Amino acid sequence: MNTVPLKIMLVDDEAPARKRLRELLSDCAAELNLEIVEESKNGAVALAALDKVKPDVILLDIRMPEMDGIEFAQHVQKLPEPPAIIFTTAYDNYAIQAFEVNAIDYLLKPIRVERLAAALKKAQALSAASLLALQHLSPRAPANLSVVERGKIQLIPINEILYLKAELKYVTIKTCEREYLLEESLTKLEQEYASRFVRIHRNCLVAKEFIIGLEKTEGGTENAESQSGWVVLLKGLDEKLAISRRQLHLVKEIKN
Repeated sequence: MNTVPLKIMLVDDEAPARKRLRELLSDCAAELNLEIVEESKNGAVALAALDKVKPDVILLDIRMPEMDGIEFAQHVQKLPEPPAIIFTTAYDNYAIQAFEVNAIDYLLKPIRVERLAAALKKAQALSAASLLALQHLSPRAPANLSVVERGKIQLIPINEILYLKAELKYVTIKTCEREYLLEESLTKLEQEYASRFVRIHRNCLVAKEFIIGLEKTEGGTENAESQSGWVVLLKGLDEKLAISRRQLHLVKEIKN
């Protein structure tokens, strides 16, 4: 038996389900050196504890309030060395086939101790790349974007974002409080959150609900793509963002 305990986090919104997992893990202890380092009732609570407990494996329910297991796992994969994810759920309609790649395991409740022990052994060999399969499982875009700062995951609620601006290989996330840098494609973000953001320029998306008006400016460049002579005004932001000619009609439609 390995002398270093396998550190395990339990994430499930139902206390009886967590109790059952503790009992199963106790039974697994005969052949596996393991330690439960944290229990959380949903993904948001678990993310807040992640940096403190640094688990090796997370036993993760899928259907939970505030933040479900799929979104939680998507945020976790951004860590330099993410823990292994083992889904534990009562539902079999989350594309189980996606996990048959010796990467992430998927245990249906009621869970058998033999099945859990086998999954924990397999979890020790999981890689961060395996979590890419999660992108195809969630029926909706995550409610938060996430960045890693000083080794800790920071969540940025989508409904607090004023704009997303592409700059070099990063996207600047702007909220009323501060800015964050995200290594992501602006086009991908536009596709995921098309109902919330509108493109005002080739390098900028703004939140529709924060648009309070348009303003005509004087002068400008001759570049038809980069300058329309109009800027957009956003609630809670002094900065005025230029609108390209190509996108001007879309922004005007939102205000009409």
